[in-house]
Amino acid sequence: MAAGVGSFEDVEEDFGEGLGDPAADVLTEAAAAFGLLASPARLHLVWALAQGESDVTALAERVGGALPAISQHLAKLKLAGLVRSRREGRRMVYLVDDPHVVTIVRLMVGQLADRKAGAAAGDAGARGAARTGRLHGLGA
Repeated sequence: MAAGVGSFEDVEEDFGEGLGDPAADVLTEAAAAFGLLASPARLHLVWALAQGESDVTALAERVGGALPAISQHLAKLKLAGLVRSRREGRRMVYLVDDPHVVTIVRLMVGQLADRKAGAAAGDAGARGAARTGRLHGLGA
């Protein structure tokens, strides 16, 4: 796995083993959060904010989006509780302060980056997964 990317075992330790199925409202909330992260722009914003706090102007430059669009994405992520903001003088600074959100994003992006790197190196299994664009074993 990529440096700085946790493992599934790390996540499993945080949530415990042998728990029953989550409540329907918890699954609904999780699906909504994953739905928000399904946007490449919002996923990139969370990735960038996982590296450290930033204002909307710096985020727009890093992500490559228009300022109004980035502001809208940040507002949606904030409403969902995936990021938060604080005022610093005249500017608003955004950050992700939930380590679980950071772990999930790093795990997924790191997994796919590793797979892509494996495909470039000639790993047949990774090459097939990258070619189909599917997550191995998930049918996505």
